[in-house]
Amino acid sequence: MRSLARLLELGLGICCALLLAGLAGLTVVDVVGRYWFSAPVIGAFEVTQLMLGALVFSALPLTTKRREHVEVDMIYGMVPPVMQSLMTGISGFVSTLVLAVLSWRLAAQAERLMEDGAITNALNIPFAPLAWFAAATALLSAAYTFVQLKKAFRRGF
Repeated sequence: MRSLARLLELGLGICCALLLAGLAGLTVVDVVGRYWFSAPVIGAFEVTQLMLGALVFSALPLTTKRREHVEVDMIYGMVPPVMQSLMTGISGFVSTLVLAVLSWRLAAQAERLMEDGAITNALNIPFAPLAWFAAATALLSAAYTFVQLKKAFRRGF
């Protein structure tokens, strides 16, 4: 199971790196083509939007697993340890719930996009695969937060 998790993490990391490099490369080619040759890349805006969405959702499980989300802990250090434990438990539960609901709604949207045959305007790229990918990565993130919450309960926060 750990080797599968490592493989998944590696795959998502490579996906993020390739998407980021692709975004940078496409932007450079589009800008150079647009301003030097008056020939922008057709559909660059659409592809950039899709790649950016894929990048965000590729990075979501990695960020969640490493617990690197932005946290605001203005009062955390000022309350007693018992309250800190309670706050950690509540935030872990809420995070798991929000990510699970997000995954559910993204899957419903993906289903709708697939049924409608929704595609981009210029290049006719279907939206449904990206929505399914987003739903899967949100679900994976929810699983990570659930595992972290379970470990925190075992430790007694």
